[in-house]
Amino acid sequence: MSRITATFEELARQGRQALVMYLTVGFPARESALEFIPAIVAGGADIIELGVPFSDPLADGASVQRATQQALLNGVNVNYCLQTVRDLRAGGILTPILFMGYLNPMMQYGIERFCADAAEAGVDGLIVPDLPPEEALELHSAAQAHDIDLIFLLAPTSTDERIRHVAAIATGFIYCVSLTGITGTRSEIPEELPRFLARVRAITTTPLAVGFGISEPRHARQVAEHADGVIVGSALLNIVEATAEQGVDAVREFVASMREAMDNSETLTTRVSSLGGG
Repeated sequence: MSRITATFEELARQGRQALVMYLTVGFPARESALEFIPAIVAGGADIIELGVPFSDPLADGASVQRATQQALLNGVNVNYCLQTVRDLRAGGILTPILFMGYLNPMMQYGIERFCADAAEAGVDGLIVPDLPPEEALELHSAAQAHDIDLIFLLAPTSTDERIRHVAAIATGFIYCVSLTGITGTRSEIPEELPRFLARVRAITTTPLAVGFGISEPRHARQVAEHADGVIVGSALLNIVEATAEQGVDAVREFVASMREAMDNSETLTTRVSSLGGG
């Protein structure tokens, strides 16, 4: 059982949902992740999503693009991201860690070599937003060989055929995009989100985590009432960017506010026994 699956199952036994927090490696400074990730975990994050900088982040909005550009200017590459995970593990971080990155750097590194080195470093899963599931055989096989979960994305526009395809190969969890468009903060959670999640849940028992547009504790609470996990990215980057002096304390407090809101949500369905399937 992967560390990600074990986390979702343990949270389900507690009647809680996973809080997944995103941070771009190398933002705002090259070694910032080593400072911020322990604070994010202390604030209550259950899973860490580390962004691997790429020059053309097509799925990302302004906040992630700014962070990515700064990370690239700071000299961050795939090797440095892998070393960051090694350093975090050596520093005692046991929380599941995902890489969110684009396919091109992985291909340049070599798919098999990348998965082998990621597993050795302590990476538990991969999110590759520009990789269609129909074209994922090579990366999926390499990830499976090294016990790494490959996380696929589904959008409200996904057909039932696409949902069934992803459900057949998904491990860890499925990343359900809350809306059509790019990442970024939004004022409200889309009203159609519960219907979208119900469509996916009718086809799979794999945990569903929702991202894109979750920027406030009330958003986290609303999503936690319907999903198995809540993913927060741009809002955290905005906190990091805006609170240079407060730094770690501001980050920990923001994560804690999201965790508290989720723990106060009213979960609509019990999913203890249904988690972990594909």
